[in-house]
Amino acid sequence: MSKEQLLAEIREANMTYLMLAQNLIRQDKAEALFRLGMSEEAAEMISALSPAQIMRIASTNMLLCRFRVDDDMVWNLLTNHSATKVDNDATTKLHASILMAGRFAEAV
Repeated sequence: MSKEQLLAEIREANMTYLMLAQNLIRQDKAEALFRLGMSEEAAEMISALSPAQIMRIASTNMLLCRFRVDDDMVWNLLTNHSATKVDNDATTKLHASILMAGRFAEAV
């Protein structure tokens, strides 16, 4: 992949993320804050962006979203690759969601 292709992919990811975030925030702000892992101030700013502003912001060469999962336990639960593999996939995803919700609450 060339550098130009990579930058185009980043711009597309930014555009998709901003549009998704704006829709989530406008539909249910509290749920959006949890799902996106962002502050209320950031949500207010994203919600108020015009389409032209979204395009301008998305055009940056820096990826705007980031992975919130930063430890092995949550990754293992999400991928179900842990040594103590649980047969019920729904249970492991629920456990991962509970862990991430706790971290979001700590951050707020």
